Amino acid sequence: MATKSDFTEQEWDQLRKGATGAGLLVSASDRSFFDSFKEAGSLAKHLAGGRSGSSELIRELAGERGMGFGVKSSTAEIETGTLEALQSAVATLEAKAPDEVEAYKSFVLEVAEAVGKAAGGGDEAEAAAVEKIRSALA
Repeated sequence: MATKSDFTEQEWDQLRKGATGAGLLVSASDRSFFDSFKEAGSLAKHLAGGRSGSSELIRELAGERGMGFGVKSSTAEIETGTLEALQSAVATLEAKAPDEVEAYKSFVLEVAEAVGKAAGGGDEAEAAAVEKIRSALA
């Protein structure tokens, strides 16, 4: 079972940025002021829920602080950064911890889908963001 110590700092940052960025990307895809609060709460709840999962890697990722993006990051920066981080994270896991690939992919998709549903169901922009995340993980 892989843990944070099995990865370089850069690799770990990519794993974390991909996981948290997925929720942020879905939220940023439809910037409704009140929905943002619900989506942020859902993201935090799902990350906290990952701390009790069966994968040590996911528990460590869920316990990390920070998103990997600045407060002033644009939607385009969030999208590009997240999708690149996810692709790098999957490649890293395939090389270093292949038994963790599916757990990571599942966790990321659960986060993204939960954020998309947090404000009463997703709209087209949120669904498109989830599909981009799914493609980056493939």
